[in-house]
Amino acid sequence: MTLPAGLRVARLSRRLASGLYEFLILLALVFIATLPFSYLFGDATHGWKRHLLQAWVLLVIAAYFTWFWTRGGQTLPMKTWRLRLVAAHGGSVTLPRALRRYVLAVLGFATLGAGFLWALVDRDRQFLHDRLAGTLLVDAPSDASLPS
Repeated sequence: MTLPAGLRVARLSRRLASGLYEFLILLALVFIATLPFSYLFGDATHGWKRHLLQAWVLLVIAAYFTWFWTRGGQTLPMKTWRLRLVAAHGGSVTLPRALRRYVLAVLGFATLGAGFLWALVDRDRQFLHDRLAGTLLVDAPSDASLPS
């Protein structure tokens, strides 16, 4: 793959470290999102309420990721690890592309992480959802290296 000028694909180790940090943020987000649901619907451990809660959590997480990916290309963990999500051509990520990446990432995670393990055999070390969605996780400049 030919990268747009000035962009460099982030190392797999940094992407995985950012993913671990992201998991902790998502854990807190899920707790916060579950609270109003529990007040409205009560016990959601069985039946249709359980499925509704699962759909609600997936929707909240989708909103979190697509919001940040389409507004600057970085979540808090991505900023910490100096990563940025861009479209394959180097531009900003659009909402449809962000949603596609999210759905594909969820499917890749649901298949015992096969979409993430794909990076071990991919020629560019991309996750499968990035390859299919036309996105790249690239190195982002630190704030100190930006011109003032």
